[in-house]
Amino acid sequence: MFLMSNTRMHLLPRLVRKEDGATAVEYGIMVAFLAVAIIVAVTFLSGGLSTTFNKVACQVQGKTYAAAASGGQGTCS
Repeated sequence: MFLMSNTRMHLLPRLVRKEDGATAVEYGIMVAFLAVAIIVAVTFLSGGLSTTFNKVACQVQGKTYAAAASGGQGTCS
């Protein structure tokens, strides 16, 4: 019984001193912030990218792109 409790007493300070878990948590938080930043960037850029790709598609077809007045989808004629 003494041997078992003695082993537990030595295990506790080792677990307290170990910082591997803290490093994993820090990396997890960093990855979460990065994911949020990417989602926000894609959300804000998606409208502009859509318009740009539509313009390029019209030019490839030899047509002219006319932007919509209210910021909606333009037309290719």
